[in-house]
Amino acid sequence: MDYKQLVMNLNPGLLFAIPLCWLLVRGVRKFADTPRRLPAWDRRLRWYWVPAVVLFAGAAVLGRKIDWLDDAYLLLVVSALVLVLLRVSAYRPVRTLLLAGLPLYGWLCVQLTLLITHTRFIGRSDGWFNSLNKFLLLWLVAFFFVARKQKANAERERVEREAQELERQRITAQNVELEQQVAERTAALLEQAEALRQTVTELTTTQAQLVQAEKMASLGELTAGIAHEIQNPLNFVNNFAEVSTELVAELADEQLRPARDFGLEAELLTDLKQNLLKISQHGQRAASIVRGMLEHSRTSSGERTPTDLNQLADEYLRLAYHGLRAKDKSFNATLLPDFEPGLPPVAVVAQDVGRVLLNLLTNAFYAVRQRQQQSQPHNQMQGQPAAGGEAGYAPTVGVRTRRVGTQVEIRVTDNGTGIPAEVQAKIFQPFFTTKPTGEGTGLGLSLSYDIITKGHGGTLSVESEPGRGSTFTIALPG
Repeated sequence: MDYKQLVMNLNPGLLFAIPLCWLLVRGVRKFADTPRRLPAWDRRLRWYWVPAVVLFAGAAVLGRKIDWLDDAYLLLVVSALVLVLLRVSAYRPVRTLLLAGLPLYGWLCVQLTLLITHTRFIGRSDGWFNSLNKFLLLWLVAFFFVARKQKANAERERVEREAQELERQRITAQNVELEQQVAERTAALLEQAEALRQTVTELTTTQAQLVQAEKMASLGELTAGIAHEIQNPLNFVNNFAEVSTELVAELADEQLRPARDFGLEAELLTDLKQNLLKISQHGQRAASIVRGMLEHSRTSSGERTPTDLNQLADEYLRLAYHGLRAKDKSFNATLLPDFEPGLPPVAVVAQDVGRVLLNLLTNAFYAVRQRQQQSQPHNQMQGQPAAGGEAGYAPTVGVRTRRVGTQVEIRVTDNGTGIPAEVQAKIFQPFFTTKPTGEGTGLGLSLSYDIITKGHGGTLSVESEPGRGSTFTIALPG
């Protein structure tokens, strides 16, 4: 067969079908995303030109021109594409494209069969076949745009899902990081909480020690006052006992004389009787002081009993005064008890109210003593005695009781150094003190405030003017 004969046997339609198949293969690969979904089939689709070479070679070997050769090549490539699309038919856009293209594909198969077997029938029905081809082609094109829109929607959904997945991964990573930070901060907080618990334990222990120290200090003040107070009746008892011993000795000597003086004996007996009476009175006074000391040292039961506040205030006024004098023999002060006559008994815990009065009175004597000592350099320059205080100044502490409406008031007043206004606002706070280190714990007034307000439902207030003195007022329900 010569070259001219080979060229004459070529089918021009096949040359047109090759680029058409190339476009179809490229479009299907892109539309179905075969490089990602079907990588093995995608590699096979790249050999779409092999069937064309085979058909060309077959026509050359047969040595004749075949009119249906282009249709056969086109149908072969389309069949391969249909198989590829069937492999990814779960993808909705591909499924839509298959439903649109299968009628055209089926009709192409029928048309090719008729073209090979019934050429004359095709020739007579060429117009009808062309119309059906155009309709099926338009059907395919219409559904192609539908499938394309579905693909765009699916792609958008995929992008959104990927974005959501990335966001979920980011949130998960962030949650892990936050959980780690929370764990670290929780551990740090637990350490801080443990440190705070230890600090609170130490503070509680320190507070208990300070409270105990304050109680011991109050007990020391009370003990000193009691010791000084009981010293007076004991001195009287000793003195009268000594004089009585001398009287008894003198009476015995008189009775041994031959000439007894019965008048002298009667006088000695009278003096001895008076001395014994004085010894009895001062002994009872000492017993009363001891009894009061025992009552004060007894643990408070918290039960309220009717109490004579006049007697209670007078007793602790003298105990606080003598307690300070036991420390400083040179100190003297004027006591101003002012008790309302006929004041009815008030239901209180006597030991607790007594502690409050002792604390307020001890502070009052401390304030007047401080004012007295502050004026000593001035008096020494003026040639006055150092213990005399400022010119015309006389330390004075008073206790006053009054019934005001439904309440009973106890006022403790002094003309001492006074309290500045900024200090008055903090004076009842725990551990706040104006005394030098070692002379006060700052718990006396705080405990007193709690005893009166919380323990008895009353009030404790202060009025003071620096350099003029202070007044503490206890108001108790009557």
